[in-house]
Amino acid sequence: MLPIVLASTTDQGGFTPPTISDAHLPDILPWAAEYGTGFGKQMLMVILSVILISAFFMIAMRRPKLVPTKMQWLAESGYSFVRNGMGRDIIGEKDFRPWVPLLFGLFFFVLLNNIFGAIPFLQLPSFSHAGSAYALALIVYIIWIGVGIRHHGLKYFKLAVVPSGVPGWILPLLVPLEIISTFIVRPLTHSLRLMATMLSGHMIVMLAGAGAAYLITETGNLALQGTGILVILGSVAMYFLELLIMYLQAFVFTLLTAIYIQGAISANDH
Repeated sequence: MLPIVLASTTDQGGFTPPTISDAHLPDILPWAAEYGTGFGKQMLMVILSVILISAFFMIAMRRPKLVPTKMQWLAESGYSFVRNGMGRDIIGEKDFRPWVPLLFGLFFFVLLNNIFGAIPFLQLPSFSHAGSAYALALIVYIIWIGVGIRHHGLKYFKLAVVPSGVPGWILPLLVPLEIISTFIVRPLTHSLRLMATMLSGHMIVMLAGAGAAYLITETGNLALQGTGILVILGSVAMYFLELLIMYLQAFVFTLLTAIYIQGAISANDH
């Protein structure tokens, strides 16, 4: 992506910062006139992530040993982290087991697609595009609403928006707020939190790279060239910070999924 950004900085005779359109490359196989409607790099990486995750865990657990190899230990540790830390601890000992595969798949799917943004040549987190984040959050949205209906019937919609112990006179004001918060704001924030964080981190790295390249190669000023070198050094620290954020966003997305499922299961009649 850096060559694309550098071209935009030098063609104008001055520095032009990268834009969101620079972060989202053109479609590999476009089948409509407008951007975003074809098969793009992000779609390719989503497919690649599924292949890599499946291959890693299948190879790691192909011949499990009592004394695990490093690969087996890593796979088991990842599974235990999701199973115990987000499944059992959030959903509860009684109900968590059927949901471990979903949480496990979500965590590593989001994590690897985020980490793609830190891998040279790929350098693009899949969920920096709103469409992919919306799609994943929509799947989770349908699941936890389905869980609520399965456990409580259509009465679940009442249980989800009518708080317990609230005086009746305040319900006309409170219920619309609960409807908006639960069924509209919740799925939007679930997706936008992931997308906005990945996009902003990616834009910062792009801006640092383009700015440093411009200062070093285009200004001809020794002081500015030194500043460009400092920007590169600072971007290394930003790189490791972004790695941490990539992990945290995968954790938060999966943790919220577990919380939503737990809430749908344990909703009580008021």
